[in-house]
Amino acid sequence: MTNSWINELFRRLHSANPKPETELLYTNPYTLLVAVVLSAQTTDKGVNKATAELFKIADNPEKMLHLGEEKLLDYLKSLNLYKTKSRNVIALSRILLEHYKGQVPKDREALEGLPGVGRKTANVVLNVAFGIETIAVDTHIFRVANRTGLAVGKTPLNVETILEKVVPKEFRLHAHHWLILHGRYICVAKNPKCEICPISDLCQYYKSKT
Repeated sequence: MTNSWINELFRRLHSANPKPETELLYTNPYTLLVAVVLSAQTTDKGVNKATAELFKIADNPEKMLHLGEEKLLDYLKSLNLYKTKSRNVIALSRILLEHYKGQVPKDREALEGLPGVGRKTANVVLNVAFGIETIAVDTHIFRVANRTGLAVGKTPLNVETILEKVVPKEFRLHAHHWLILHGRYICVAKNPKCEICPISDLCQYYKSKT
């Protein structure tokens, strides 16, 4: 894809949503980290429902450890894999207290060393909490990138590597959210809503259909 094509694609996404934000509700880097860990195989709406009351009483590692795993389970039982997630939240909270003075590190390697945190989760935290230009490739971004022709790759890491190279500097901070939201609400997995898509005339998938 040419630079002008890529610029036009992001220009339109920016025009439709100038200041995109995560749909996960959080109050600080710690609650964001927990929310993203909980979001694996779960919708953001489901996570927000589970954490609405949880974060009122446990919004830092110390409070979470004081709550304890057994009581935490009660808040998370509506989520997929809630037992594993509960263990991970307690474990990462303990590590943050013991090794990082209770603060969420701004370092990818350190984040990926926490239980339940992979590359995608680390990228989300770095981007949203600290304003670092990362792109967390989830199923939505993977689909949109491949369908449009923006970044064709066989794995999330392939797609992430390509996107880091081709996304223009001016759009890099918010590229992650534009692509996620586009995949979540317009370029959906089944029956994508091409008729209302602002970039359909640029999309390789749409061109192949018409």
